[in-house]
Amino acid sequence: MDFLKRPLAITDVETTGLDAQLHEIVEIGLIVVSQPNLKVLDKFEVKIKPTHIKTAVKKALEVNGYNEKEWRKAWNLAEAMEIYSEKTRNAVFLAQNVYHDWSFINEAFKKSGIEDHMDYHRLDLFTIGWSKAEEFGLIKFSLASMCRQLGIAPEPAPHRAMNGARKTLEVTGKL
Repeated sequence: MDFLKRPLAITDVETTGLDAQLHEIVEIGLIVVSQPNLKVLDKFEVKIKPTHIKTAVKKALEVNGYNEKEWRKAWNLAEAMEIYSEKTRNAVFLAQNVYHDWSFINEAFKKSGIEDHMDYHRLDLFTIGWSKAEEFGLIKFSLASMCRQLGIAPEPAPHRAMNGARKTLEVTGKL
C-alpha cells in the first residue's frame, strides 16, 4: 500500500510513569484518519487495568486522573491490544512525542503477545510542528503550547487519552 494512502493511527496513551519497561499503560485513545483529508474512519478508547500499580509514579496518576473506582471495569492489556492491533492495521502511527507513546505501545504488543499490524513508519507531531515553526509562528512544541499558539482550546484536566488524541488531530489538521 502506498504510504500516502495508509491511514494515520493518531494515538495517545496515559501511563503510570515515564519508563515503558517499568510502568504501564492505563488508557489508550486512538483516532484512525484517512490521508490526506484527515477524515475520521474509526475511534477506540479504553481503560486498561494496571497489574503493577505499586510501581506507579504518584504524579503520573494525578495527571491522568487514575483512580480505582473509574478503572474497576477496565480491560486487561491483551484484550485492549487485540482491538488496537486490528483497528490500526496498515496504518502509520502518529503521536505527540512519538518516542513516549510508541515505546509504551510497542512494549504493550510485546507483553501481550499481540501482533502489530501497523506500517513501520512513525510520525511525530512535535517534529511536524517544528518543521512548520516559521510558517505558523510556533516557538514551543508541547501539545498544550501548540494548541495555544494555533488558537485551539486546551486539553482539559485531568489528561485523558482520547482528549490527547483529539487535540493531536486538531493540531495536525491546522498544520
